[in-house]
Amino acid sequence: MLLIYTHKITTRFSYTMKQVFTRILGIDIIFTTKVEDFIKHKGPKITYSKQPLQNEFFIKSNELLFVHGISDLQITIDDWEGTPCFFKTSDPSVIPFDIFSASFYLLTRYEEYLPYLKDTHGRFPPSESIAVNHNFLHLPLVDLWAYRFLDKLEERFPDIGRKKRKYQYTSIIDVTSSHCFAHRGPMRSFAGLLLDLGTFKFKRIVQRTSVWLKIKKDPYDNYEALIAIQKKYQIKNIFFFQFANYSNYDKNVSPENNNFKYLIKSVADYSLVALAASYSSFMDIELLKEEKRKLSNVVNRAINYSRMRYNRVDIPHTYRNLVAAEFTDDYTMGYTHEMGFRAGTCSPYYFYDIAIEEQQPIKIHPFAVHDYALLNINSEDEALQKIGMYYDQVKKVNGHFITIFSNELLGEEHAINWLNLYNKVVERYHV
Repeated sequence: MLLIYTHKITTRFSYTMKQVFTRILGIDIIFTTKVEDFIKHKGPKITYSKQPLQNEFFIKSNELLFVHGISDLQITIDDWEGTPCFFKTSDPSVIPFDIFSASFYLLTRYEEYLPYLKDTHGRFPPSESIAVNHNFLHLPLVDLWAYRFLDKLEERFPDIGRKKRKYQYTSIIDVTSSHCFAHRGPMRSFAGLLLDLGTFKFKRIVQRTSVWLKIKKDPYDNYEALIAIQKKYQIKNIFFFQFANYSNYDKNVSPENNNFKYLIKSVADYSLVALAASYSSFMDIELLKEEKRKLSNVVNRAINYSRMRYNRVDIPHTYRNLVAAEFTDDYTMGYTHEMGFRAGTCSPYYFYDIAIEEQQPIKIHPFAVHDYALLNINSEDEALQKIGMYYDQVKKVNGHFITIFSNELLGEEHAINWLNLYNKVVERYHV
């Protein structure tokens, strides 16, 4: 049991310490603000405050974990033995920056509470982030800092007990269009055919009619192949199905279609099924709840996991809505067209709402790899090499490696055979 002395115990302080020590490093901790308790403690102990008490293991703090509200903080990037860091401190601190405040800043997406110019879908653009502007988006800094901090801690306390965590891999299949041509109803099918004719997409017309006549399988119908890969490598596979009415950005098969419902039920026999929330439900809690309820009725079990359409996250409102809709886990934290660690971590963590200064009962599972970030790559080898860079970083800290592959890309023809690439990713990176 590690004792942490500080001058003030706040919700920010407790949240950060539990994430770094308990969830990432597997170390049990207790807190105290009493000097006499700290002095009497015979086991491992550290001080996190402005000044050390004696000659103990000391981390100098700044004010971030002891204040309320949002400020436009000035972030200066420094170097800690080859790793970027910020919130620099000075001697006699054991490490040269406030690791806990810096971790809190990244995990809470503090910068996304500040004013920024949203993109066309109301998202926080990667170009606005300090990780992109200072070239560390490819690093799970919170985990790297924690493990390097552990090295320092074990030098002082060689017998400190901890539960070592194991590397995990999760495959996410985003199904916002379950079929390209099949099961779309006569009106939508005829309108699609007219559009193809008007734009001279003759190859697509042949594909469309071949599916209608049941000469060929729908190009998006790769579910048997995906489940076969899951079984072969014994991976955790989550299918996120959109179950929403048609709109400008939501163009899946109708949730009333019995063939679509049968597909979802058949996938649920082998894999976990979750909700890909519609674009329309982004700011509509009642619609979000309705989509969740309807999908739950199809699979006859609770739907607890969510993903937002186009990875739309508006902090803190998106997570407040998900909590209100009683989701327990979300897999939206990442960028669509940029690989990397948006929240600076490859570990699941609970959402902390800075505006109300409370940890919320929803766990965020950040992803590092999205297939749409690979669209400009022209070979499988190059794609695998790029994905491998992120795998290496996660593996280094025994983190959780999450990849997102979209049903549409897996069924389309590009320079890359996406289904073959997916198979190779699972084969190489699931362990």
